[in-house]
Amino acid sequence: MLDLAAAFIALTTLFTYLNYRLIRLPPAIGVMIGALLLSLLAYGLSALGYPVLELEIQEMIRRIDFSDILMTWFLPALLFAGALHVNLDDLRSYKWPITFLATGGVLIATFVVAGLAHYTFTLFGWQVSFIYCLLFGALISPTDPIAVMGILKSSGAPKPLQTTIVGESLFNDGTAVVMFSILLGILMIGHTPTIGEVSLLFLKEAIGGIVFGLLLGYVVYLLLSKVNEFQPSVMLTLALVFGGASLAAKLHVSAPIVMVVAGLIIGNHGRHHAMSEESRRYVDGFWILIDEILNALLFALIGLELLVLPFTWLHVVAAILLGGAVLLARVLTVGPGIVLIRQLKSVQLQVAPGTIRILSWGGLRGGVSVALALALPLGPERDLLLTLTYIVVLVSILVQGLTIGPLVKSLYGSNPVEAEEAH
Repeated sequence: MLDLAAAFIALTTLFTYLNYRLIRLPPAIGVMIGALLLSLLAYGLSALGYPVLELEIQEMIRRIDFSDILMTWFLPALLFAGALHVNLDDLRSYKWPITFLATGGVLIATFVVAGLAHYTFTLFGWQVSFIYCLLFGALISPTDPIAVMGILKSSGAPKPLQTTIVGESLFNDGTAVVMFSILLGILMIGHTPTIGEVSLLFLKEAIGGIVFGLLLGYVVYLLLSKVNEFQPSVMLTLALVFGGASLAAKLHVSAPIVMVVAGLIIGNHGRHHAMSEESRRYVDGFWILIDEILNALLFALIGLELLVLPFTWLHVVAAILLGGAVLLARVLTVGPGIVLIRQLKSVQLQVAPGTIRILSWGGLRGGVSVALALALPLGPERDLLLTLTYIVVLVSILVQGLTIGPLVKSLYGSNPVEAEEAH
């Protein structure tokens, strides 16, 4: 296992270095492209009669449990690190668009995508039951703006839009995971529960996650207030993330929501009232570094997964159609919601012009979708949905991720200050 971890970290470091020196794309996208190029090189060598590289990479990837690593280790740390640097006052100011996108938006998108997916599967002659279409809708609905946030900041997107995208991304993972878990439970038990049972399970996961996150966050906040050195401060936050995620799983509450809530408490109250200047500097630096490292590893893993997924051109065509369906669902949920919010006087100033276009096109899909697809029960439906999910995620990151910057600049110019003042 150690040699596997060493090889994967070394590869990811190589991709990061090459992107920094040669490609110069946003880090996450650049690393993923490096991994994709290596996958294509391995394919090419294999076609020429030299399959050693392809076989070695396939063996390495097969030994990595993508779903378990992402949901148990990566996602809690990434969500906590993201929430740690979000201003709670800003989040409150933009609470309406964030709440709608992270809850109602995900639920609506799940059913819209499921309907379009069912039609697409029928068109291609694949017999897939509607519960699997709903599962596909749930797993593909959460957005992953890791790759796009740096572009938005450097391209001049106004602060309300940046805060809305960050806030949505922090909470919609939790909503999507809860929704997926409920649907997976329905599939496993073989019958449809009542609306009351589903609502109760949703409330337990979501509200339970909020309550446990508040409790966990304030306990660690109190512990942080009793120490003045950076070593125990960093260790306390580390224990919060991995110990808290493990406890959340035992309690059957949403670990992503727990991490977001706890991260907001530590990032706002803990950083300002329970840490010394030195501790604050080390805690911030530590989680910024963890965030960058895990993002690089995650996107490298996505790029290398290409070598272990059997697919045909039929899958590629179907995935492109489904990608269009996902984008259409995004527009249908974001558009009416933002238009409605604009009509409310209390939140009218929170929504900048161009928000619908940026939120729609900037709604990249990422590793969470792939991890949830891997969590499906073994069978032909899982193989099909996993392959289609992977291609949709890949195209989303490459096409939308590489074009969102020019779109932002065309709407707001290249100066963030000017863009903010203009709106």
